[in-house]
Amino acid sequence: MVSNSCATASKQASSTSSMAPNPGKATILALGHAFPQQLVMQDYVVDGFMRNTNCDDPELKEKLTRLCKTTTVKTRYVVMSEEILRSYPELAEEGRPTMKQRLDISNKAVTQMATEASLACLRSWRGELSDITHLVYVSSSEARFPGGDLHLARALGLSPDVRRVMLAFTGCSGGVAGLRVAKGLAESCPGSRVLLATSETTIVGFRPPSPDRPYDLVGVALFGDGAGAAVVGADPTLDERPLFELHSALQRFLPDTDKTIDGRLTEEGIKFQLGRELPHIIEANVEAFCRKLMQEHPEAAAITYGDMFWAVHPGGPAILTKMEGRLGLDGGKLRASRSALRDFGNASSNTIIYVLENMVEESRKTRETAEGEDCEWGLILAFGPGITFEGILARNLQASNRD
Repeated sequence: MVSNSCATASKQASSTSSMAPNPGKATILALGHAFPQQLVMQDYVVDGFMRNTNCDDPELKEKLTRLCKTTTVKTRYVVMSEEILRSYPELAEEGRPTMKQRLDISNKAVTQMATEASLACLRSWRGELSDITHLVYVSSSEARFPGGDLHLARALGLSPDVRRVMLAFTGCSGGVAGLRVAKGLAESCPGSRVLLATSETTIVGFRPPSPDRPYDLVGVALFGDGAGAAVVGADPTLDERPLFELHSALQRFLPDTDKTIDGRLTEEGIKFQLGRELPHIIEANVEAFCRKLMQEHPEAAAITYGDMFWAVHPGGPAILTKMEGRLGLDGGKLRASRSALRDFGNASSNTIIYVLENMVEESRKTRETAEGEDCEWGLILAFGPGITFEGILARNLQASNRD
């Protein structure tokens, strides 16, 4: 059993150089994010939502108040605003056919946010726009032809020859799915640089509360909007600073669970429902999935869960708590995930980018202060409709080199 994959930095202060990447393996070279202007404080969600939807049902208000407290979310960013509701008051009316209006708003918003996140990522990377050879675009918040991948490529000024892939309606697992696709492209096309962009908004699912749909309130209390981006490539140059190295990648759907996360496009918007059993299903299946990922790499197969970092999509606090219990993780292992949930809510496919950014910041603080844990190997995980598990075994190249 390998016991030094995750070491205490205070004992390793004598060596703080980063890990060297392996030839031919895909690495995350830069990360970036963007958010809409509307910042929502969780303490004001209930009154604002009830007012904007003209709802005075005391039972629904009490339920939403309770949900807002249990989600652990403190702040979120959203596209929806009072200005939009003044322009489109029908969005807050029950039963109105408003899909066209919703898509008009959403299609524009996701492209704008994806563009801003990509530009932030490219600035961090410090490479040239002309060096981007592939674009992977992920969104469950738009529906149009041509797709958002082309709109983003044009907005960024990418080459007409850039090779594009779009992943649609993958939900919360979409960010890790996008990393998996980007990894495959980077490793199969030597010299390539892949831009991954994710962008999501809840506009398509916004609607007034109803006693017949109490599960709608979960989304009101939990979900946020935004965009994320990453540059992925193998064999980094001397000018590039690799953050994570991506090893085995795995996708698995769980039979007979396709109704647990259910979403349908209707004339009134997307109707979305989360089953109460979701945390329990994840708890029951996550360990076997993680073991499969780890067994595909001989060095990682012998590492204990406590000796790894964990970049987990924070679908909700119950999912994170169930994972901790099943895998025997201490409270600090999912700190990056809980921080992302607190600050941004569940922003669907984007959220894993925010978790990875938190981990990069944690590694930086560990190197500077020589305090805390410094883990080389870990798992990047997300769970989405299907139920679909997505995972990547990764190395944190910013961890202190203990050689």
